[in-house]
Amino acid sequence: MKAHGITEIQYEVVIGMEVHAQLLTGSKIFCGCSTKFGSLPNTQTCPICLGMPGVLPVLNKRVVEMAVLAGLATECRIAPFSRFARKNYFYPDLPKGYQISQYELPLCERGHLEIAVNGKIKRIEIRRIHMEEDAGKNLHEGIMGASHVDLNRAGVPLMEIVTEPDLRSAEEAVAYLKKLRDILVYLGICDGNMEEGSFRCEPNISLRPVGSKEFGTRTEIKNINSFKYVQEAVEYEVKRQTQVLSEGGRIIQETRLWDVEKEITFPMRSKEEAHDYRYFPEPDLVPLKITVEQIEELRAKLPELPDAKRLRFVQDYGLPEYDASVLITSRALADYFESCVKEYPKPKAVSNWVMGDLLRELKNGGKEPEESPLKPQQLATMLKLLDSGVISGKIAKDVFVEMYRTGKSPDAIVKEKGLVQVSDESEIEKMVDQVLAANPNEVKKFREGKDALFGFFVGQVMKQSRGKANPGKVNELLKKKLGGSH
Repeated sequence: MKAHGITEIQYEVVIGMEVHAQLLTGSKIFCGCSTKFGSLPNTQTCPICLGMPGVLPVLNKRVVEMAVLAGLATECRIAPFSRFARKNYFYPDLPKGYQISQYELPLCERGHLEIAVNGKIKRIEIRRIHMEEDAGKNLHEGIMGASHVDLNRAGVPLMEIVTEPDLRSAEEAVAYLKKLRDILVYLGICDGNMEEGSFRCEPNISLRPVGSKEFGTRTEIKNINSFKYVQEAVEYEVKRQTQVLSEGGRIIQETRLWDVEKEITFPMRSKEEAHDYRYFPEPDLVPLKITVEQIEELRAKLPELPDAKRLRFVQDYGLPEYDASVLITSRALADYFESCVKEYPKPKAVSNWVMGDLLRELKNGGKEPEESPLKPQQLATMLKLLDSGVISGKIAKDVFVEMYRTGKSPDAIVKEKGLVQVSDESEIEKMVDQVLAANPNEVKKFREGKDALFGFFVGQVMKQSRGKANPGKVNELLKKKLGGSH
């Protein structure tokens, strides 16, 4: 979408981000119903999450602990006293007619995250983190002339994380979301699955003339379920607002949906009043008090977070920044790498195999690192065989794939398939002689100065040995027999 005409006004993009992260508890926030995803509609409900008259909510302690962990990991102040509130609005998937959330006294406030975009570090302030219950889900597909409501999701525990309007581009928005998601997954409190809706984001986007301190009118975008779509939706909305303003139009405060097929945002509902939910304190829940001792007890449970782990991988293992960044994308992958290095203390070699071969096989099989059928100890054993000259680099690639697919030990595979590297000099010499005798023209050209043919001879010997010949010895003997290049 291109803006028509040329405008003299340059606009600055201002983005605030709201994230709803589903917490990894076995039961809902105010009742004992299961939070399992994908069950038959309305099979995980009870009078409490159905909003029946006379029932009372009971707060899930684990939800509070997880929210505090998120607050500590993002440098938030944890409130010693917080309170739940009723957020009132009518929607068919909200059985009580209100959502239990937090408003004026949230659990966590004034935190921050640092992101890196184009080599620059930027601090994004987090305004608040609070707990709330999810609503149900309206079902429209395959239903003629009606909608159905599935209340399995009603009462599922959520954590809402709200930034200050500190983001200035689609790239920064994506970097922030990736960083936040990594932290929550490392903490073990959210699985970060955007497709299933357990990590949902809503960018609030506005424009203002460069140099202006006043914020413009913002729009909120929903229905974004991947980082790729966040990038595209924000870029589209910035272009749309730029065009409207440059043509003298006015931005309407509204909620818009991202259309994946058309790659556009379109209006969902007007939001003229920013706070139209008539919040008031939840009368059925007592205020929440958290002691300093409880906070410190949870702080002690914090795992090593991605930034600290990346720094340690660079400093302790001597890895390039790029390798460290790839390896820490998942806690399970980082653990895999470290387990392998304990058995085979050559970090860069391990990193190469994990980043290349292991990640390729995992991706092809649609598996996560924690589901790898190939154990770190097996990879370490194979690398030792490679080091000791039992197998060649080419054979190692085949052994790796076989290990991954069968779960067998590298020793067993090498033995079964007769893959032991040939290092016997007299045996390799015979193969070298045969290759040179079979290619007299190439030998002549090489001796006349065509150095590039050396690789051809190496390849022919390796082919004849079915990849088993020791490459170092092959090179050595060929140089000796050919008398070097001219």
